[in-house]
Amino acid sequence: MSDSPATESKPSYVKLAMRNMVQKRLTSLKHFLLTTVGLVAVLVGLAYLTR
Repeated sequence: MSDSPATESKPSYVKLAMRNMVQKRLTSLKHFLLTTVGLVAVLVGLAYLTR
């Protein structure tokens, strides 16, 4: 009963993404912060334009 690569199931996309996020922690945090700041800026800008 050896574990052959043919019988192993491929890891799911979510599992691969989480593993990649853990390995590249600084890049993930930077992208998350940039996305958050950008979203807040868009919402504040829309609120200012539509007041």
